[in-house]
Amino acid sequence: MKLKTVTIAVSSALFASAVFAQTPAVAPPPEHTFTPKISLFSEYEYRGISQTSEKPALQFNFDYAHASGFYAGAFLTNINWLKDAAKASGISTNANIELDLFAGFKFELVKDITMDLGYLRYEYPSSKAFNPKPNTDELYVGIAGGPFSAKYSYATSTLFGVPGSKGSTFTEFNWAQEVFPKFTMNAQLARQTVKKNNDATYTVYKIGGAYDLGEGWTAGGYYKDTNAKKNVYTVLGKDWSKGRLVAFVSKTF
Repeated sequence: MKLKTVTIAVSSALFASAVFAQTPAVAPPPEHTFTPKISLFSEYEYRGISQTSEKPALQFNFDYAHASGFYAGAFLTNINWLKDAAKASGISTNANIELDLFAGFKFELVKDITMDLGYLRYEYPSSKAFNPKPNTDELYVGIAGGPFSAKYSYATSTLFGVPGSKGSTFTEFNWAQEVFPKFTMNAQLARQTVKKNNDATYTVYKIGGAYDLGEGWTAGGYYKDTNAKKNVYTVLGKDWSKGRLVAFVSKTF
């Protein structure tokens, strides 16, 4: 009886050892993560307003994230809106690049709810011809849980060169959900307020989707529209605020 008991115990121990040996160890998340990405858009629009006068845009992203929740990054794209605005005003500029620099901190507020606090700088090299300059600083706070997220941005400088616009805000509500394998649908409802300029204030609507092609490739598109006043956002005969389809393809490395 004693021998049988010992044999069973040894067999059980060997079985348990075999099971645990076959279970792969869960690797801890990397302390540092670097994520470069390159994208081609049929048009660069931001907050519902065309930045490239309906022309294509080549964009680069470089994101860094630390295991603590700290992150920082840069975004680079071609633009046309400053050249068009300058031409319409009778001045000249060769400012055709936008460089965004940002940093922030993400943390779990409560279970499955993440808060995001950060700073974003929009830099437009060679934009000295403008007064005020279009360079813009914003602070933001965001919250996300499941497929829903919301974000509030506050301009601590003038907003994209609009005189007296310090204190302007952008409030956005977003939804993104994988509706079938590798295909995610998304939507946005947002409001841009421009301080001391109610005519420039408007609402943004977006809906679209993206498909994961594998090996870091993604392709997709969306429809964007606004209720912005046409006369405010029409430059050189083009209404930058009107509804249109935007398509893109990107590669994450």
